[in-house]
Amino acid sequence: MTRTIDSRATLSYVGSVVKYLSAAMIVPLLTAVIYAEDVWVFAAAMAAGIALGTALERVEPEPDLGPREGLAVVALAWLAAAVVGAVPYVLAGYGDGSALAHPVNALFESMSGFTTTGATATAELGVANHSHAVLLWRQLTQWLGGMGIIVLMIAILPELAVNGAQLMRSEAPGPELQKLTPRIAETARVLWVLYVGVTLLFVVLLYTLHLAGVAPNMTAYNALAHGFSTLPTGGFSPEADSIAAFSPVVQWAFVPFMILAGVNFALFWYVFRDEAEALVENTEFRVYLGAVTVMSAVLVVTLYRGGAPPTELGGVTEGVAEGALRQGVFQIASLLNSTGFATADFAQWETHTQFLLLFAMFIGGSAGSTGGGIKVIRWLILFKTLRRELYTTANPDVVRPVRLGGSVVDEDVVRGILTFTLLYLLLFALAAVFIELDTARAGTPLSGTEAAAASLATIGNIGPGLGPLGPFGTYEFLPNTTKLLMVFLMWIGRLEIVPVLALFVAGLDE
Repeated sequence: MTRTIDSRATLSYVGSVVKYLSAAMIVPLLTAVIYAEDVWVFAAAMAAGIALGTALERVEPEPDLGPREGLAVVALAWLAAAVVGAVPYVLAGYGDGSALAHPVNALFESMSGFTTTGATATAELGVANHSHAVLLWRQLTQWLGGMGIIVLMIAILPELAVNGAQLMRSEAPGPELQKLTPRIAETARVLWVLYVGVTLLFVVLLYTLHLAGVAPNMTAYNALAHGFSTLPTGGFSPEADSIAAFSPVVQWAFVPFMILAGVNFALFWYVFRDEAEALVENTEFRVYLGAVTVMSAVLVVTLYRGGAPPTELGGVTEGVAEGALRQGVFQIASLLNSTGFATADFAQWETHTQFLLLFAMFIGGSAGSTGGGIKVIRWLILFKTLRRELYTTANPDVVRPVRLGGSVVDEDVVRGILTFTLLYLLLFALAAVFIELDTARAGTPLSGTEAAAASLATIGNIGPGLGPLGPFGTYEFLPNTTKLLMVFLMWIGRLEIVPVLALFVAGLDE
């Protein structure tokens, strides 16, 4: 007989997440005090969230967490985070006609933030339409979700560390969890220290460019806001024109940090321990860097030869070496690992150029990074598995394991990757069909290509799509049914599908 999930223990752990996540609203609350905007919004939202979390914690004072409860905690904690994160949007927009005042739009924006998708349900970006505090909360949700809400909780809550490996395995992006230290709580803290350190380095760099006079609009607020959304590969910006709002020097400054965000953070740990050879010897890192380089080169040549018409944002690239190089490298660095920033409206580029970008979106970042998508390591193992199957078909008496970096890949890992990839592609295709049909029903039709891009942008946590959903577009006009589907896609895509779907079959017998 299959054991059911202990709902009381699950709710207790979810309550802890809700409580401490609500406490993070102190950052936008202080911002609200500084700018004298929306103080009551964040004071009320934070108080309500802490009270709710505390009440849920007391449902089971000493919860016992099993494997099924671990899956449930991770899945429900991310849903709860999106709901809690939506409350400030609804309160701040109530009565002033803001798109984010609508609960579905607010939930979409919040889920997009925590899952580091970067798709937006409002066309009213900028401090002229939203307060500094609301926009900073929007950025902060991406930073909190980037390294992982559960990883953060394990780092600061001793009671979660007892079952930390199980929880992190369900949340961590990639086919396996790399344990850096003997204790899982210490590993979680190491990851967050690295994450905070690189974020601060980038913020300081951006503000230094402002002080040097080459980035007049990169204020301390903008530097912090973009630091919150770059390292988590988020893509939100308080500027309506995204990174196109800044000078070419600033745009170039984003490129190396976006590429770094797609690298397995465990490799940074080895570099800081004077074991830099681990970086060079890592097969996934070499392939990831190679993919960025090759695809950037192809896009640069395409843009230089006229693959993009001149636009107000992005300028001329045809025959302009620096413009083609900057736009090509930036867009690949942003989209290949799902960051979603933009310096040009690629929704207006030539069709063949857009398909190159869609191909980049399928690749994804490295396992253990904050990047979305299928992930480089999965593609590597998939191709090696395909090669093995072709070889053993011709040589049926030969036993040939899949190897990566000189090590044999466990068959359970291979099977898990095949399962994930099949589910990913199946959900992507089914969602694309639903989006095309539902938008046509609602009188806001998307073409087949635009619907496919929208499906990929949400399940891959990428953000911008094509057409009206492009980098400077909005998802606001879509029917609520489509937006709720996309909320589901962002949620299940961030948790890499299998842990969420496993919950639906956890109580079923064969």
